Amino acid sequence: MTLIETLAFVRPGSALAEAMVKRAEILRLSQAAHDAVLLPREPGGLSHGLRAALAARMARLNRSSALARHYDTLVARAGEPTTAPLADPDTNATDVRTAEIIRHADRLTVAPREATRAHVDALREADVADPDIVRLAELAAFVNYQVRVIAGIALLGGMR
Repeated sequence: MTLIETLAFVRPGSALAEAMVKRAEILRLSQAAHDAVLLPREPGGLSHGLRAALAARMARLNRSSALARHYDTLVARAGEPTTAPLADPDTNATDVRTAEIIRHADRLTVAPREATRAHVDALREADVADPDIVRLAELAAFVNYQVRVIAGIALLGGMR
C-alpha cells in the first residue's frame, strides 16, 4: 500500500481499493516523486530535514494532519534539530535565507497565484541559488498535489 492509500484510509478489499489497483502506476509514480522530492541523493541547499519540515508545514497549512505527521517522522529521521520547529506554521527562522524560503513555501501553499518574479528575486537576494528555488517549487507543487489527491481519495472512500 502506498503512502497516499494509507493516508486516505483506503480499506484493503474495499471497492475503492479495487479501483485503486487500476491506478497503481499513478500511485507508484506519486511514491517515486515523494522520494525524489523529499529524499534526493543530492539535496543541494535544501537539506532533507528542511524539506521535511517545509512539507509538514505545508500539510498543516492545508489542514492535513495525517500527512503532517508523516512528514514529522521524516524531520525526526533527518536528525536536524534546528529544522524541526519550522514544521509549525507559527514558527519562523531567524536567519534571512531560511526565513525567505519559509515565506515563499507558505506563499506557494496558501496563495500560489500571488507568487511573482519579485518573490523569486527576494529568494536570490537571500542567497538561495536558482537550483534550490526550483527544488523549493517542486517540493511545494508535490506536497500540495499530495494533499489534494489524499483528500479526494478519502472523500471517494466515504461515499458508498
